[in-house]
Amino acid sequence: MKGESKIKSDSILFFDMDGTLVDTNYANFLSYKKAVELVKKTNFNIPYNPEQRFNRSLLKSTIPNLTETELEMIVSEKEKYYNDFLPETQLNNKIVEILIKYCKSNKTVLVTNCRMNRALATLNYHGLTDKFSNFFFRQFRKSKKKTNKFQNAILNLGISAKLIIAFENEEIEIADAQNAGILVINPINL
Repeated sequence: MKGESKIKSDSILFFDMDGTLVDTNYANFLSYKKAVELVKKTNFNIPYNPEQRFNRSLLKSTIPNLTETELEMIVSEKEKYYNDFLPETQLNNKIVEILIKYCKSNKTVLVTNCRMNRALATLNYHGLTDKFSNFFFRQFRKSKKKTNKFQNAILNLGISAKLIIAFENEEIEIADAQNAGILVINPINL
């Protein structure tokens, strides 16, 4: 498989989850939809767009009169309902094959901006939790400044970026990985 030729016996493999290892967009959208309908007590009639991840920003622009309290309630409810929609998630088989092939011989690390509970629920549902030697989930900072998840993992693991190959699909995260000195394989290119 294209990209695998770069993996050596001492390579450390970093895997992103949402959109890279598992397509969670539809489940994410459905859980937001259910949460909005519960909190706002109205039908949420926005069509699903598979090319766009539904998030807080999109929610605020879709429902412009949303209060901060309602927003926080929706996000909280969305997290609760996500597990109801796990059957709507789909594995990226090419990336999962790489994970399974190398999890016994190489260090494999989940490095995601996903919250811990949702990430573990998704991995458990697909039987992938035991394929990782380490996990790095979304980091919350008081300053709300974005954390470079790759630099965070490198620091905590005490490893060299030169040994890492990251599987990541988001352009902003790819740039963060490259800024940290990591070789990136975008699953779209596989």
